[in-house]
Amino acid sequence: MTGREGSPPQRGPRRAGRPARPPVARSEERTAGEGSPGERPGRRAGLSPQRVVAAAAALADEQGPGALSLAALAERLGVRVPSLYKHVGGLDDLHRRLALAGMLELTDQLGEATVGRSGGDALRSCATAWRAYARAHPGRYAAVQRSPDPADAELAAAGERLTRLVLAVLGGYGLTGDEVVHATRAVRSALHGFVSLEALGGFGLAPGVDESFRRLVDLLDAGLTRRS
Repeated sequence: MTGREGSPPQRGPRRAGRPARPPVARSEERTAGEGSPGERPGRRAGLSPQRVVAAAAALADEQGPGALSLAALAERLGVRVPSLYKHVGGLDDLHRRLALAGMLELTDQLGEATVGRSGGDALRSCATAWRAYARAHPGRYAAVQRSPDPADAELAAAGERLTRLVLAVLGGYGLTGDEVVHATRAVRSALHGFVSLEALGGFGLAPGVDESFRRLVDLLDAGLTRRS
């Protein structure tokens, strides 16, 4: 029976239940893959030096090499700046890695374009691939122009590989010794100057730029043919 009307019913003794969960420190609540507070765990997963450099290359291509900073890169990857130091040694190291990646990519593309070709045919294919890479990857291309540290064996070897490829292309004209070195410098200066001016919007006159580039390569071919 109940007690007086309007009074609450009497409850029996409280049953023993599951003990209350003790408070957990914030550092223990985060899982191993979530990183520090403020980071987005889904984007941080799988972060590696290769992924960091790829993101830096994309950022440099989209906004220019001057926009590349650790803060901008961290924002792109969804992490805090200190997290980047687990994969790169800082901004200088990042620029160095970007230069290396660009140099290897450019060399591969020039090699694919010129394989099995010689003389003027090889020069035109090399020039076309050179311009295409500079237009598609302006940030990476700019990084390639950075003078390497002589003590950096890996970067020096990559630069040597690129130089030897161009030397081989020009060797098809029968040039040897100092002649092929001078020719390589002339061709590199002409191509780099053209693509750099093009990237800066330096060609504002009416004639088509593609035709101007074709004529530039024809002039190089004619000059090299006369020297052979």
